[in-house]
Amino acid sequence: MNTNQRLSTPFEIMNLPFEIMNLHTQQLHQTGVSLWLDNITRELLNKGTLAKYINEFSVTGLTSNPTIFDHAIANTDFYDKAIHQKVKAGKSGETLFFEIAIEDLSRAADLFKPVYERTNGLDGWVSLEVSPLLAYDTDSTTQAAQRLFKQAARPNLFIKIPGTPQGLPAIEQAIFAGVPVNVTLLFSAEQYTAAAEAYLRGIERRIDAGLYPDVRSVASIFISRWDKATMGKVPADLQNKLGIAVAQRAYNAYCQFMGSEQMLRAMNFGAHPQRLLWASTGTKDPHASDILYIRDLVAPYTINTMPEETLLAFADHGETGVSLPSDNSAADQVIAAFEKAGIGYEQLAAQLQKDGADSFVKSWNDLLAAIDAKGK
Repeated sequence: MNTNQRLSTPFEIMNLPFEIMNLHTQQLHQTGVSLWLDNITRELLNKGTLAKYINEFSVTGLTSNPTIFDHAIANTDFYDKAIHQKVKAGKSGETLFFEIAIEDLSRAADLFKPVYERTNGLDGWVSLEVSPLLAYDTDSTTQAAQRLFKQAARPNLFIKIPGTPQGLPAIEQAIFAGVPVNVTLLFSAEQYTAAAEAYLRGIERRIDAGLYPDVRSVASIFISRWDKATMGKVPADLQNKLGIAVAQRAYNAYCQFMGSEQMLRAMNFGAHPQRLLWASTGTKDPHASDILYIRDLVAPYTINTMPEETLLAFADHGETGVSLPSDNSAADQVIAAFEKAGIGYEQLAAQLQKDGADSFVKSWNDLLAAIDAKGK
């Protein structure tokens, strides 16, 4: 099947032969890429769909964000009964939402527990984000991360903290406190490196304090938003090229950081390296391949968390591309071409991070409004 072709409904794909669905995802998994699902709904859990993805599509983890929960709660009736019950019990707002989210993610974490145990904690994770309203509030983010992790009571649950300048100290403090962290809203190699250094500072503080240093973390680089932001602003031969180039730079920074003297020292004390995660991997351009950011982001010891539609597309007609190169020469040429076309790399990275934080705030407010409306 042509990789630009899209199946019209998930139903069509779910009824493909088992061998086709399993082959493509398993081949990608064998390259050293972990396939995670960027979605969570009560429907996925109740109907056994998530279990199917785990068993047949090599899915080994799951991420969530405010936009995902907003769509799930506002556009389905799967949460209506729970919302009414919690409202009657005097719950509302963020308190009510986090109870609902933790219920879903706890069930998902339990489904992934065998993967978590089999991989010794490398895979099998789910993620819950702190309130986006705290993106620029270090102390409140730190407190929320510790509270939510304790409330969930699952060892394989990441707390998502944005990699904003104000989020970096919260990442360090959460790691020091023993809270596993998914650093979100990273858009460049430089932002990744800052997040990785914050993670390592937390680990080094645990080592210095005589604490067990094996606190897991992932760093999430958002890819497709680069290409969406430059769509129609650059020559046709550059379209959909910037996201992959940014990923290549980030991957090489990742490899260098993992081989650094600081990281190797921490590993000698029992720490595991923070892993790199590709986020925002659904294709935004309808004229581009719907598996673009899966096929072209092959790199061992990384994670690709993909929307459900993208996962299903890859299960249907996925192909595994060559591994990302070990140097930045090709990426630098692409980024230089964009600079020449008027797209500033550093400026756009900062803007995308700000826009991402603002977008999650909007989804958060919409989510709370939907809960309030359904609770009446």
